[in-house]
Amino acid sequence: MTDFEKTFLLIHPKELTDNFFHILDDDWMLITAGTRESFNTMTASWGAIGILWNKPVAVCFVRPQRYTFGFMEKSDIYTLCFFSEKERDILDYCGSTSGRDTDKIKNTGLKPLFTEKGGIYYEQARLVLECKKLYSDRILEGNFHARQIISANYPTKDFHKFFIGQIISCLIKA
Repeated sequence: MTDFEKTFLLIHPKELTDNFFHILDDDWMLITAGTRESFNTMTASWGAIGILWNKPVAVCFVRPQRYTFGFMEKSDIYTLCFFSEKERDILDYCGSTSGRDTDKIKNTGLKPLFTEKGGIYYEQARLVLECKKLYSDRILEGNFHARQIISANYPTKDFHKFFIGQIISCLIKA
């Protein structure tokens, strides 16, 4: 029996009962991409979950200056990992420290696990969405209808890129 089989249950995305307005905005998540040999993770609180192109999808947003951005660009697979409140310090650290400068995994005690398809997730997570990229694009200044969003969220015009991924596996803590 693998670590994956001991620790997590595989469920269909339609079986999820979490309130994603709450867990994205209040609980946050780790976005992780890369390979077993080289990956990075970052904290995020913006995202979306839903159905698009007749598929269950998760959307995440990454600014181009984030170290994780390069991993997201190169990877076909990414994960969104959600944690309980007792891991808040991990999320705080991963959101305020760059993987360019430090080993976040070592410094937080995160224990990486790997899926058969190459996704990287963490033993401490309570919920994992493994996603295969379907589409990505940059948020464009000229497409804003509510112009006040730009000054409130992008004073230096460092617009996010969004990544839409099909949820190919949904894991919950056993």
